[in-house]
Amino acid sequence: MKWLFAKIKSSKNKDKNLRDIHLLLFVFFSFFSLLGYTQSPLSDSLRVAPISYDIQGNNVSFRGEMPPLNQMAGAPKAFYTYFWEFGDGHYSFSKNPTHQYNKKGAHTARLWATNNYDNGKPPTSIPKIIDIMKSYDQATIIDSPFNEQEDLMIKRNREPLPDQELVIITSYKNRLDYTSSGKLYLFYNDVRFKNNNFILQDTRTHYGEKIRATDVIASQLPENDSNTFLATTLTSSFISNRIVQDSTKRKNLPLTLEESKKQYRDYQVIEFYDLKPGEERSFFRTLKTTPEMIKDTSAVVTLRSIYVPDINYDDHTVKETEMEIVTSHDPNKMSSNGWLMNYRFARFKRLQFKVRFQNNGEGPANTIRLEVDTPDMFDKSTLQIKGMYPECPICPKEKEVNYSCLDTLIQPDKITFTFKKIYLPGSQQKNVYEIDSTKGFVKYSIRFKKDFHKKKTKSKTAIFFDKNDPIITNYATTRFIPGISIGAKAGYIFNPERTNDKEYFAGVTLSPFKSYRGYFQAELMVSSASFDALRNYATQSTNAIGIEEIVRFQEENTTNAISMYAVPASYRYNLSNFFAVGAGIQLSLDASRKSTITAAGEGYQLELIQNELREIRNPELDVRTSQEISNSFSNLHTGFFIGANLGTVRIGPSLGVRYVHYFDYDNPQIQCYAIWKF
Repeated sequence: MKWLFAKIKSSKNKDKNLRDIHLLLFVFFSFFSLLGYTQSPLSDSLRVAPISYDIQGNNVSFRGEMPPLNQMAGAPKAFYTYFWEFGDGHYSFSKNPTHQYNKKGAHTARLWATNNYDNGKPPTSIPKIIDIMKSYDQATIIDSPFNEQEDLMIKRNREPLPDQELVIITSYKNRLDYTSSGKLYLFYNDVRFKNNNFILQDTRTHYGEKIRATDVIASQLPENDSNTFLATTLTSSFISNRIVQDSTKRKNLPLTLEESKKQYRDYQVIEFYDLKPGEERSFFRTLKTTPEMIKDTSAVVTLRSIYVPDINYDDHTVKETEMEIVTSHDPNKMSSNGWLMNYRFARFKRLQFKVRFQNNGEGPANTIRLEVDTPDMFDKSTLQIKGMYPECPICPKEKEVNYSCLDTLIQPDKITFTFKKIYLPGSQQKNVYEIDSTKGFVKYSIRFKKDFHKKKTKSKTAIFFDKNDPIITNYATTRFIPGISIGAKAGYIFNPERTNDKEYFAGVTLSPFKSYRGYFQAELMVSSASFDALRNYATQSTNAIGIEEIVRFQEENTTNAISMYAVPASYRYNLSNFFAVGAGIQLSLDASRKSTITAAGEGYQLELIQNELREIRNPELDVRTSQEISNSFSNLHTGFFIGANLGTVRIGPSLGVRYVHYFDYDNPQIQCYAIWKF
């Protein structure tokens, strides 16, 4: 290393000195990157991809020095995908792009490389400052990303993975016939999720755009509106007179903004100026996914972008960007928006599924077959295809055609989508520079069957490219939130150890809504009871003259009680739609208890008659007593129960029976009841 420091110190050429510094940094990064990889192939902390470049006039050729890939076991061959920012509003997804700069000055070039089918984090790259010495008049030749109708394009460099960065590219175009200034909105962090999914780390603009404060969202008026002010923060005065369009082109900006603010926690507003007719611009945002981000690999998060081409009018474009949460960067993936649903309303909902794929071969694919596992609880006759790429018509049934089409085959346990006679280039194919051109997808919706159970489903897809072995995707899961089911319960309690017993009860139950098999249930009940208790006993004493006296008592105890029964947790299991069993702990407490005790005693005395000791009736010794005893919140007992239910046990009415044995109280119970769960 000493010769490098000496060479830099002695150099008199400023450009040469700068090049030597870059060389020194490159040696350091390469050394530590190699050291980190040698010590631990899965080490991410020192995994770097240095940027290098060559300049010829205003043309700069870029390349990245990629660290070795850590192949994911069982996956297709690992590879990198690339995203370059050139620092002047232009970008590329090529591996080694060449870019033409028109303006002189310092431009910051950035590289994000994504490691597909690789164990570990993506490598990081330090931005490079590109010095362009003079401006050039010729226009930069860039293929337009817009079609004839579009004015807003949203792209990203990768799917969101918890605790990693991704870049959102926003491109907008002026399709008006005059120069305009307008606004762009980004809404993020959907309120459906408990935690925030993204942190907006950085916004990079290149055409004088300004980031505005988000505490006020102003509303603009439609063209020819002469009845209200031009802009206001009070939207209620004219929202009701607008009509929301179903397409991405809309007219009611205040309503769109209010809907977006209710759906998302955070947003950013960017103003742009002097956009000429036909002009296209792009800017870039870096989003950091949070560690708390939902880690369900089939969940879908969304961003909403709104483009207002002219700040004076309400005409605007809305783009929803769907992103599947991933645990690794895999271009072949299946996702669903049914990751967490409300079972009460799921029967009215169409579930959305999306299967993404990428041809990673060295040549084009002409036939792509997607075999999608589809659980029996879905009604396959309700299948609707919502979109696809490559775009092509649906194949006619029982007829061979000579054009590209998508064939759909419904089988008992799967749905098969087959792209026929298409051309999907491979990512390793020669002269293929746009990575998105090698990707495709099928998006479809489907309903549940009329009678479907509340249980988790798992679906995966086998993807066949021509005659190659299949690639198996992740599982796309559907889950249901527990929900709450409140039940009304009433019945009669038999106490075998009591006389003239009558006890009626009523209460409520709390459990998950319409669970499929096992679940926990809590209960609270209040009962009114009355019962008698009879007891016979005798007392014996000796009077003053030595005669033995006996009083024989008959005691009657009449009790009235208001009792509370609590089941803090019981486990229930539905054996079928109509029969269930359960067991749990029951607590019993008398809220109030009043006992009336009446005792009648007959007196006798012992006399010796003919040398035999006999009892002689003595009415003078008769006794009659009566007393009342009242208690509140007494007689706490704990017991264990088992029981069964017959009826519509998951939801609706059913009849049940339960046997309760108390641990510290010799009074078992048999409960017979009816319950209706809502």
